[in-house]
Amino acid sequence: MARDFLLEIGVEELPARFLLPALEQLRELARAALKENRLKHGEIITCGTPRRITVLVRETADKQDSLAREIKGPAVKVAFNAEGKPTRAAAGFARSNGVAVEDLVRKSVGPVEYVFAVKKEEGRSAAEILPAVAPSLVTGLHFAKPMRWGSLEVRFARPIRWLLCLYGDDVISFALAGLQSGRHTYGHRFLSAGRLEVTGARTYLDVMRKAGVTVDVDERREEIRRQVVAAAEKEGGRAEIDPELLDEVTNLVELPTALCGSFDEEFLQMPEEVLITPMREHQRYFPVRGKDGGLLARFIAVSNGGAGNIDTVRAGNEKVLRARLSDAAFFWQEDLKNPLEQKVDGLKKVVFQESLGTIYEKVQRIAVLADFLAGRLNAGETDRECALRAARLSKADLLTNMVYEFPELQGIMGREYALRSGESAGVALAVYEHYLPRFAGDALPASLPGRMLSIADKTDTLAGCFGMGIQPTGSQDPYALRRQALGICHIIIEGGLVLSLAEVIEQAYNGYAGRVEMKLPPDKVKTELEDFFKQRLRGLFIDRGLPYDTVDAVLSAGINDISGAWLRGRALQQFRAEPAFDALLTAFTRAHNLGKKAARDRVDPALFETDAERELYSALQTASAAAEADLSNRDYARALAQVAKLRRPVDGFFDHVMVMVEDPQVRENRLAMLKQIAGLAGRIADLSKIVQPGK
Repeated sequence: MARDFLLEIGVEELPARFLLPALEQLRELARAALKENRLKHGEIITCGTPRRITVLVRETADKQDSLAREIKGPAVKVAFNAEGKPTRAAAGFARSNGVAVEDLVRKSVGPVEYVFAVKKEEGRSAAEILPAVAPSLVTGLHFAKPMRWGSLEVRFARPIRWLLCLYGDDVISFALAGLQSGRHTYGHRFLSAGRLEVTGARTYLDVMRKAGVTVDVDERREEIRRQVVAAAEKEGGRAEIDPELLDEVTNLVELPTALCGSFDEEFLQMPEEVLITPMREHQRYFPVRGKDGGLLARFIAVSNGGAGNIDTVRAGNEKVLRARLSDAAFFWQEDLKNPLEQKVDGLKKVVFQESLGTIYEKVQRIAVLADFLAGRLNAGETDRECALRAARLSKADLLTNMVYEFPELQGIMGREYALRSGESAGVALAVYEHYLPRFAGDALPASLPGRMLSIADKTDTLAGCFGMGIQPTGSQDPYALRRQALGICHIIIEGGLVLSLAEVIEQAYNGYAGRVEMKLPPDKVKTELEDFFKQRLRGLFIDRGLPYDTVDAVLSAGINDISGAWLRGRALQQFRAEPAFDALLTAFTRAHNLGKKAARDRVDPALFETDAERELYSALQTASAAAEADLSNRDYARALAQVAKLRRPVDGFFDHVMVMVEDPQVRENRLAMLKQIAGLAGRIADLSKIVQPGK
């Protein structure tokens, strides 16, 4: 009879970021272990809190499925003689596998019939299997920073303090980490005294609830959301609920109780980010906004416990936040005593990277590269001057008291201090935007100076690191180079910027000339960075909905113009739905298959011998001229349509012309024309990468 299987790993408080990945791992480990052991089961539920990681498997079978193994033996014609009697080969095979000769079965493998021994293995009981499965689930969990404790060899996120393991009402007994599994658990650290007995797996969730623990993560998250919203509404405001903060708070408590606290309204005179950062990043509080969208002098905290001493908890949280905001107010006033410009020279003492000089030198390189970008993007003089001024001030806020205390505010404080130092709104905005995007899904620079500065800053870092041989390996990327390259791609694509990636990389590399002796030459850096960008673009395009073969086709045609590559990919994917796509693919494929053998692509019409050649060449000239205009206008779908028009003359060419003739001049001329046709399409995409249905 099927019963529920329960395993709870009791631990010292886990870091919030460890819980959800551990629960996902545990679910997959349980599913794989039960499948491997042939134990049928129902729903797999994982739940947990900072003090426990739990898996509950519903309706776990009480016995393994029986296993029938078929062992292949000799061919039937070898195992039996002409009279159908078993030979010594059959008898030996049967004896070695513990079956009777008459129990051998015959099965065909291809054209040959063989004998098989069928060995049946009766399933063992779950009570026999689970004592080995349970500890493997514990030791199978992996964490970013595991630890050891005492003299034990076991590694886990935090010390394991108890192990609860039941199959129905029965204890599954095993020893691990100096502990013996049993039927006891512990409730809320402050609201439940002593250990608790769990009589059966089905009663576990109820026992936890009565002990002050909401063990279901989703239930706890939604309860926190509900309470936070209600607490803010009671104050006439609206809670600003960041999803990541909500997840973190969910994984910090076992029994959530939201409370509303307040702080002095005079702190509202500082920029919003100065208030929100210590609230959100340091105290895990939810800010509250009024009906006008502005911040209220309120915050929502979530306590790990009941409402019995809520006033004391509120007062403690208010005291801590008041101290942080008082420090911020002091830093704010001190920083405002001097204009941002006066911080710039101090950057000469701040190292950017050990091998790549100081932040001050980086600022100078950024300015030169931003000026180059302004020229390539035909920026107006106002935008150019704005970008150059912002480049000089871009890193100055690193030397402010506020950013020293709250590094998350870099760029934000640069913007605020620039405005209060008399800089223009455009300069202040570009100082802030040059850090964007800071993470996946973050906002992108909206202004042209901000875009130019962001690209310049990130490309300078990439060129410098790659030039010194500092590249991401596996999961290691200490300088966030993948994120910076991806940020550049997003900025260029969303802004529709027309830039040569090769030129930008070259300019960035040259910025180090005379100051830093690079380990890798410019050509090597350019090649490696282009490949690095191609990898980022592949993932980006697929995330945006393009099929992998469309992406491969487009990227194979080149990525020097990043925004153009995206437009080509989108155009190709749209064109694939058009009736003319089959004509395009056929024309390209027939031309490509032979054209790739051509030694040159120059065509001499004087060598034509047939009307089919002349007709195809004329059509090619017409299509090339039209496509050239379309390519210049970035109308890639129209350019593809021009190539598709070559289907009929290409078919006529192959119907009436022998390409691989003996005359080398005629042969090469025909191959060159086919190469031109494939090359015309190839300026948009390498259509040989397209996977045709059914192939």
